[in-house]
Parts: sequence; structure tokens; C-alpha cells
Amino acid sequence: MMSLLDALAHAPDPVSLKVLAQSTGLHPSTAHRILAAMTGSALVERHEAGTYTLGIRLLELGNIVKSRISIRQVALPHMQQLHELIGEAVNLGIRLEDEIIYVERTSSDRSLLRVVYLVGGRAPLHLTSVGKLFLAADGLSEVRAYARRTGLPGKTPHSLTRLDALEKELDKIRRHDYADDNEEAEIGLRCIAAPIRSDEGQLVAGLSVSAPADRHNPDWVKPVKLTAAAISQALGYRKPARR
Repeated sequence: MMSLLDALAHAPDPVSLKVLAQSTGLHPSTAHRILAAMTGSALVERHEAGTYTLGIRLLELGNIVKSRISIRQVALPHMQQLHELIGEAVNLGIRLEDEIIYVERTSSDRSLLRVVYLVGGRAPLHLTSVGKLFLAADGLSEVRAYARRTGLPGKTPHSLTRLDALEKELDKIRRHDYADDNEEAEIGLRCIAAPIRSDEGQLVAGLSVSAPADRHNPDWVKPVKLTAAAISQALGYRKPARR
């Protein structure tokens, strides 16, 4: 698949199956089968003449990658300032389907390093403060569909494993525009998260501070929200004026 994509990327014009098979060393039937699968997912476009070009899905995926990279670049200076103010780990997370992926992190010797918050680490949406931000942005039907898909597994006695408890928590998040993690992903670890929005007002990431429960301070809500708002503003977001 990658050799076919590379061949199409280097060709300025639509390419025939015969030429693609020759340039990649694949048997024509094998190349045809792979191209058919990629055409079905819009990674490749097949033209009436039986030639192929790269598909629109690659542009969509490229834009997603570009937006996430820019979020990291924009967010990091703000994250470092927040880290200096609070002295605890600051995390940047994005959503991928039913999980949160942590794409950036600031830490120090004083911070308690947890596997779930390592860069590249993943966690279920309902078990993290950043993940709950994304669930709160979903509609009721989407939240219930998430609950059916995942079964709301728990990791600690504090995990929200019942739909009614999760919905109550999400309602609170919508009202206050920030989320907590009260030792729900790991015993001894608490977090506060605030939303980061794009220039179109879409929730694109979450900013969180994580710390051992005995060092957790609810007064961090304000600086976390202010920092997330500053990152959102740097991405072009403008909060709608109240009427």
C-alpha cells in the first residue's frame, strides 16, 4: 500500500494499473486488489480511463495532522508558563475515536510521572478530565452510544462506570466549562482540564494539570481555564459576545 501511495505521489498525472505494478514490483492482480481497497476508503481515486490518483481522504488526514502539530506548537509556550506557575505536570490531549491521546507534556522532578500521561499515552474518554471535555461536547445520543460501545470500564473505585453518573458529571462540565478527574484513572492522581477551541469554535484539544491527590489544589481551575483560553485565542478562537 505504501509503495503504491509513493508511486502515485511522485506521478504528476493519473497512472495506469500497469505502470503502477511495474514501478512497485507488485503483481498486477495484487496491485489492483490493494488499489480497490484504498479507493473504497477514498485514499485513492479511480478515474474512468482506469487510471489512479491520490484521493481526497489523504488531504483530510493531512489537514488533521497539520492542525494537531500546530496546536502543539502554539500550546507549548503557554503550557510551560502554566507549569512554572503551578509546578505540576501540564498535559495536552486530543481525541481519537473513544480515547484521549496525550500529544505534549511538561514535567519536573517534583511532578508525579504516570504512564497514562506520557506523550503518546492513551486513556478512555470517561476516565480522564480531558476526555470528559470531549464527551461533554457530544450530544446525549452520542454519549449513550459511547457508553454502549465501551461498556464504561473502570480502573479505580472512583471511575464513572454508570451512565447516569457520567451524564450528571457531563452536565456539570457544560455548566462550568472545565472538568475534573478525581482519581478516576489512577488512585492518587487528580486532574483539572479546560477546553481548547479552534478558530471555528470546535473543541480540538484539552489542557490539563495532573498532580498527586495530596498536592491537588482546586484553585488551579482559574489559571488552567485562562491558559486554555489563551491557546484558543492564539488558534484564532473568538468567544461569542453575550446578548
